[in-house]
Amino acid sequence: MIVSIHGGPASQKSPSWPRAFFDLSVMAAEGYFVFFPNPRGSYGQGEAFTAANIRDFGRGDLRDILSGVDTVMHRFPVDEKRLGLGGWSYGGYMTMWAVTQTGRFHAAVAGAGVANLQSYYGQNRIDQWMIPYFGATVYDDPEAYAAASPINFIRNARTPTLILVGDSDKECPAPQSYEFWHALKTLGVKTKLVVYENEGHHFQNLSHSADLIARTVAWFDENLK
Repeated sequence: MIVSIHGGPASQKSPSWPRAFFDLSVMAAEGYFVFFPNPRGSYGQGEAFTAANIRDFGRGDLRDILSGVDTVMHRFPVDEKRLGLGGWSYGGYMTMWAVTQTGRFHAAVAGAGVANLQSYYGQNRIDQWMIPYFGATVYDDPEAYAAASPINFIRNARTPTLILVGDSDKECPAPQSYEFWHALKTLGVKTKLVVYENEGHHFQNLSHSADLIARTVAWFDENLK
């Protein structure tokens, strides 16, 4: 089963036809269950639920996702040894975060993720979204950002992880992906980094979008089947 985490975090996954850009619905055609959680921070369950990951970024979100995985596995014949995880943007961050917090996933695909929230604050062009979630700037409360940064827990990571990003991404800049890939590679964890030329946060080149999905399918097949 592939767990697909939406972007945002203030967004939601709802029933829809597969979209052209990084929609892991396509994994169903490859013989996988696909689970689309809407953890705390998502829309659709009231204002309090959407605000529930403020000052708890990554932690309660991940607990909700893992609880959802348990519920699905109780109801359907999912092999616990063949669980994958993937996402883009916030979903990429949560993928990086999850593989440093749990060993339950046996393959991961992190698209346009965030490895280090402290350095990320000074790299991206949309830093104002972070203050409501962390309660202060990184300069006023660096510990809050450090506590939610996957890179600070990287020695726990064991999951084979494919990392994908556009070289011109201003929302989740490519250095974040480089940093996570470099750490995994240094620690001997199976990983691969693919950087797409002249692409921002959402790709415009359809051949790049197609390549993105093809590499994702191949990675999950290689590490889960």
